Amino acid sequence: MIRHIFRKDIALGPRSPLLLWALVLPVVLTLVIRVVFGSLFDSEPRLGIVDLGDSAVRVAAEDLEGISVSVLKDIETLRAQVESGNLDAGLVLQEGFDDLVANGDQPPLGFWMAGESLASDRIILGVTALDLIRTTSGIGSPVAVNIVPIGEEGLELSIRLLPLVVIMAVAIAGTMVPAASLVQEKERRTLSALLVSPATMRDVLAAKGILGVVLAVVTGVITLVMNDAFGQQAWTLVLAIAIGGVMMAEIGLMLGSWAPDTNTLFTAWKGGSILLLFPVIFTIWPTLPQWIAKLGPTYYFLQPIFDLSVNGATTSDVLGQLGIAAVICVALLPFVGMAGRSLERRLAGQTRPSPVAN
Repeated sequence: MIRHIFRKDIALGPRSPLLLWALVLPVVLTLVIRVVFGSLFDSEPRLGIVDLGDSAVRVAAEDLEGISVSVLKDIETLRAQVESGNLDAGLVLQEGFDDLVANGDQPPLGFWMAGESLASDRIILGVTALDLIRTTSGIGSPVAVNIVPIGEEGLELSIRLLPLVVIMAVAIAGTMVPAASLVQEKERRTLSALLVSPATMRDVLAAKGILGVVLAVVTGVITLVMNDAFGQQAWTLVLAIAIGGVMMAEIGLMLGSWAPDTNTLFTAWKGGSILLLFPVIFTIWPTLPQWIAKLGPTYYFLQPIFDLSVNGATTSDVLGQLGIAAVICVALLPFVGMAGRSLERRLAGQTRPSPVAN
């Protein structure tokens, strides 16, 4: 019976906006993070160059790392790009510039800064332009700068947001899909009809739980693939996502068994989802006390996913946390059973015929 109920839910899946949203959500969140946050926090300065001759400064600039260099054909285009903020600075090299500098002359140098450019970018581009001219002309730089990083190198915000994308994908698919499916069955009174058949409440919960786990694994894998975060430990990552899917599905079954209608379900989700989502805050802001994140059950599959895909952890490094997550899943099973029995009693009370007055 579990197989038949599962196949029925899969067949009706395309009609469910929530199930379709669960599949689309990883794509939407990934695009938002890459397009918005990726460009918003990208501090790479942008330099445009118009070379009226054949200057070695332009050649050297094209080989720079950490600066986006664009070579334009005419001064008018360069000026328009700088004024519109598409470039942080513009450099105009007149014909014979290198020879004039090498002979000790001081040729005019067109160097424009965009009014909307960051102060840090202005400093970088100004110093870089001066250094390029000194180096290519053979004058040499008056100082040598040695950059020494101090402290642990931080991760980009788009990478630190990965657990948020994963938990949203796994939680929506694993929790809300089985919960909403149960509530809709109650609202349409098809659940009572289903229990009249040989199917038991255990079969119903098992089928909807499997549906949630399968969707959670699919959306979790899609999320990691789209974010180029599958890493070298592919099977361990899939295992971590599967354990997370089981945990989320169990929570979804308890929530769906309890909620009497769709409005109550979504209200409870909006109010209680913070308990599931809050561990991701400590990945986004790693300076916060990390022990607080361990109070959330989702930490024990989210952190292994993050460590495996971003920090280069091995299977042995995350087995302890995955073990705790698996224990949590086992501990939730009796509560899922209690929720199912409670739902069955309520349904039996609704279908019991009213006494007829004499």
